[in-house]
Amino acid sequence: MGRRLPLGAARPNTVHMTQTPPREATPPPWAALSLIGLIFLNMLGFGIIVPLLPFYAKSFDAPAWQITLIFSAFSVGTFFGEPYWGRLSDKYGRKPLLVMTILANGLCYLGLAFAPNAWAAFFIRLLGGLFSGNGSIIQGYIADVTPPERRTRQMSWMSAAWNVGLIVGPGLGGIFAKPSLGHIGFQLPLFISAGLFMTSSFLILLFIRESRLRDESNTFRPNRWAATGEAARHPVIGRLMLVTFLVGFAFTGIEAIFGLWTEARYGWGPRQIGWAFMFVGIASAFTQLFVTAPLSEKFGQATMLAVGMAITVVCIGLQPFSPGGTVTIVLMSLSAIGQSVAWPNVSALISETADPHRQGQILGLNNAMGALARVVGPQCAGATFPLNINAPFAQGAVIVVPAIFLAISAGRKARAWRQSQAGAAPCDP
Repeated sequence: MGRRLPLGAARPNTVHMTQTPPREATPPPWAALSLIGLIFLNMLGFGIIVPLLPFYAKSFDAPAWQITLIFSAFSVGTFFGEPYWGRLSDKYGRKPLLVMTILANGLCYLGLAFAPNAWAAFFIRLLGGLFSGNGSIIQGYIADVTPPERRTRQMSWMSAAWNVGLIVGPGLGGIFAKPSLGHIGFQLPLFISAGLFMTSSFLILLFIRESRLRDESNTFRPNRWAATGEAARHPVIGRLMLVTFLVGFAFTGIEAIFGLWTEARYGWGPRQIGWAFMFVGIASAFTQLFVTAPLSEKFGQATMLAVGMAITVVCIGLQPFSPGGTVTIVLMSLSAIGQSVAWPNVSALISETADPHRQGQILGLNNAMGALARVVGPQCAGATFPLNINAPFAQGAVIVVPAIFLAISAGRKARAWRQSQAGAAPCDP
């Protein structure tokens, strides 16, 4: 048998990585698009709330550190939820886990509308993040029904649906939010968001077909911490997980203070922030729908990942020198384009090099690294913002630079992995 990398290694009482994981009558490839279409409702609900969070937190008279704490609480929950739900979906199927987590998340948004104080909002956001840590389930479903050569395209379309949610959602949030009324002025957007999540859960229950059978085999599934160590040692996945953390740290830190930064620089409020996020979402969605997949298929996944990181570094670094709001939106949009070129390739490369029986778990671990970055990044940005309002941008640009070289290195290791698999194929059972 040919040499295997750790996460693809055959183990006692396991199913060999090149075998197909247990599935029902496999849904056709367009089933991934159907799921993405329904998940868009979640993304729309999420987009309604994200730009409003700093102002929602301020309605409790919360200081800057509490605002960033509420912002990052969601990511703390996601950090714990992603590998857990991904691992369960590998064993019990994607659909039931999706329906349950989406419904629970909708209930958390409903609870957020009635939070009596900032600490209650923090704990509700923490619980919401736990149930919202289902990205690995969605990515696992796409990997189940999509051949490897088309996964970047499908992952890109999933990201595009997310960004379309960020196009429409912030505009709706800005229209329906009434900050002058205090906390109660944010209830209507939260009601709308909760309704969208619940509708998505119901439609998935009715119309989405399961992509995996309940797995009763003795397939080896290490616990979260053992799997994390194994993934970190993997020459491809370990590098990609570090890329996820570094870039997530930078961008979510900037996202967390963007409302406060534009308020200090330009006197912007929720409506202007909503429009800014809308333009960012348009740029991202267009890139992911029409640009990312063709470029990745032509130049390679790792190459475009590195290019996307480089674009992000330049745009983040230039932001403090922006002379006005228009240039700020342009730079944010270009930075989003860089990330849109990059991120679908991370998920595609991981799904290609991970054991098919453990794709949900490994994708969940990578998403958990992004969630950890969304905890640490906003806290660091919140700590440096009072010292200098431009500090989070300089901090972010410096942090992303190593990700460029990690992406290049991961690409080289992935090519070696493919060659080893090609050489081992004749010996596979």
